[in-house]
Amino acid sequence: MLKDLKQSLQKQFGASIEMLENVIQACPREYYQNQKRFYYLAFHSVIFLDYYLTIPPQNFSPLLDFTIQSPKDMPPEALGDVLPKRHYPPEELLAYLSQIKTRAFDMIEDLDEDSYQVRFVEGEEPGDMNYSLLEIVLYNLRHTQHHVGQLQMLLSQAPGKVPAWVFRAQGGC
Repeated sequence: MLKDLKQSLQKQFGASIEMLENVIQACPREYYQNQKRFYYLAFHSVIFLDYYLTIPPQNFSPLLDFTIQSPKDMPPEALGDVLPKRHYPPEELLAYLSQIKTRAFDMIEDLDEDSYQVRFVEGEEPGDMNYSLLEIVLYNLRHTQHHVGQLQMLLSQAPGKVPAWVFRAQGGC
């Protein structure tokens, strides 16, 4: 049962990550440069994909620098309070995403009976995340897929082609 669960999680989580890769790759360079909403959304998706794989989250050390801004200082196109320190080209986001994909695969592969005791705990405040390892993996998958849908919608307004649905990852994450 655990082997089947891990394989299913790898294929579905991997498919979500592949869809994120595909939508970033399909984005025309000029659109990526000029459409800040697309860029901020892609950056947010990659950063939080990595963050939700970091246990404990206090050890999060992203490969791409960002700052935390107050909502009043955020550009209207930005998402949340995370603002990249510079405009990263798609190649940098995709290289980072490739490393994250390997981490996701490894995390799922390492799931065992003891893993269910591990928790993703952000803090002690009401509303802070406090999820089991399995739940944070599922949350991460849903979060990624949610933003992939938004990116695809934005991309459908640009010249070019929106990438197809990925049914399952090829060979896991």
